[in-house]
Amino acid sequence: MGSVADALVHISRLVDRVFADVAREQGLTPQQVHLLCLVDTGAIGMKELAEALDLEKSSLTGLVDRVARRGLITRIPDDHDRRACRVTVTDEGARVSAICHREIIRRLEALADHMADADKETLAKLAAQLSDEPDAVAAPVHTGRIHTGQK
Repeated sequence: MGSVADALVHISRLVDRVFADVAREQGLTPQQVHLLCLVDTGAIGMKELAEALDLEKSSLTGLVDRVARRGLITRIPDDHDRRACRVTVTDEGARVSAICHREIIRRLEALADHMADADKETLAKLAAQLSDEPDAVAAPVHTGRIHTGQK
């Protein structure tokens, strides 16, 4: 049996592959899908997006520009700071985000299809324990839509 670190790296690669495959099928990058998932839950400021995506402002601006050119997101004025803007999803962006969300969840769930229900429940509990660990790496400010809705 390998180490916990080996197992987590393997799981991370599986999840990354699912994101990349779904994104590619929609003509997007995984980072663009992540951006869509974040703004699909409501308008978000550029500072919050930069923190959630772990990007410098200049890199985020380019990412937002590319996704906006595709008509999937738009910038709106910030009600509290006239110098700032917030990013929100368009109708087409919401449609693409919903497709990505459904397909990512379907494929991630399928990764465990061969497992017994009790093992799936154990895996879910262990993953929750890791993500709830107070000393773990800080989670993004806003995690977006990709979640199963299950506890």
